[in-house]
Parts: sequence; structure tokens; C-alpha cells
Amino acid sequence: MGENSFSRELRLLTPSHFESVFTNATPAVSPTLTLLGTANQLEHPRLGITLSKKRVRKACQRNRIKRLIRESFRHQQHQLPSIDIIVIGKSNLDTLSNDEIRHQLSKLWKKLAKRCDA
Repeated sequence: MGENSFSRELRLLTPSHFESVFTNATPAVSPTLTLLGTANQLEHPRLGITLSKKRVRKACQRNRIKRLIRESFRHQQHQLPSIDIIVIGKSNLDTLSNDEIRHQLSKLWKKLAKRCDA
């Protein structure tokens, strides 16, 4: 499990980390998810997730979606450049199945990696 873990160093933890991504963002957008990315000075990508109660009402749905995002990131982290990523959930995200969310995320990881490498 070591190389595909989701340790503390792979997460955006402080408001200043989030703020730097929001100010210098390169977006990758789908109808239900937005990924914002910006280069970091580390040798690995980092992930932050924002799912508001306004967009996804039930806590169990928000937690399910966050688990899927973290799992997808764990499997994709070695294909991603050294960037900080924020995943923002939009309305109707909770109506998608797990497979639909995974599929959207895999397309968005590739799109964001291509845009941030250029």
C-alpha cells in the first residue's frame, strides 16, 4: 500500500495552500466537477477537496464523493505532475453513480495534467 497511500504530505492542509491554488488556477471543467491546479515546488502532487452542503445536501453523499475523489487521486498520483489540485463539486454531483464519478475524474486528471505541464 506504501506507494499508493494518501498520506498527510499529499493533502492541501492550510487556508494559505488553498488560497494559492485559487489565485493561480488552471481549470479543468465538467458539468459536475471542476479541478483547479497550479504548480508547486514539491516533487509530488497534492489534493484538496471542497464539497459544500449547498451543492450536496446529505453528509453520507458528500463523504461517498470525497472517498471516490481520494481513491481516484491515489491511483493517478504517479501520472500527475507536481501540482496542487483542488476538486470542487457542483450541483447534481450526488445523483451520479460511483462509476460515472470515476470516469469523469479520470478524464479530468488527464486534462489537468496536460494543461499544467504545458
